[in-house]
Amino acid sequence: MQEVDWTNLPGRLIVLSGPSGSGKSTLVQRLLERPGLRLEVSISATTRPPRAGERSGRDYIFLSAPEFENIREQLLESAEVHGHSYGTPAEPVRKALEQGTCVILVIDVQGGIQVREKVPSALLIFVRAPGLDVLEQRLRTRGTDDEASIQRRLANARRELELAKCYDVHLVNDDLERSVDELAAILVQNYCGDRIDHD
Repeated sequence: MQEVDWTNLPGRLIVLSGPSGSGKSTLVQRLLERPGLRLEVSISATTRPPRAGERSGRDYIFLSAPEFENIREQLLESAEVHGHSYGTPAEPVRKALEQGTCVILVIDVQGGIQVREKVPSALLIFVRAPGLDVLEQRLRTRGTDDEASIQRRLANARRELELAKCYDVHLVNDDLERSVDELAAILVQNYCGDRIDHD
């Protein structure tokens, strides 16, 4: 991959990480509905199979392991998570930043640390549930994972919480509305939208 100078692009790169069940996807969904935010979500490539209702190109770019290896040089970051490869194609991110749009990457902490090395100006935000017990309850309520997957996700959550100290902002998602408001305010402060005045 040709070297990209990430320093002088007008858009801001935002990394959002947090354990499975912390509510990252819901937060991002709600942010995209907010008027006044100039925000685009990067679509990750992955080797994991699609879940029910997921579509390639909308939720993820679903690839076979050999296909993923073929594009590895074109990725801004990549990580192994729960036994599958994930990565962010760099070129769509660069193009959006060049146009002054903020790009949000919803990625694992390993990927976030790689982004920080390549793009020092990126803003790293870590979302956590109020506690591991709440996290476990959310994972069980979701009903998408078997017991072994839940235990693996909880072990990963403990590891991610350890690594999260290198993130700039920590957000405890204990109240969805408040968390969305807080996140929107952080994005506005970081030039990702117009100042929102609450009456």
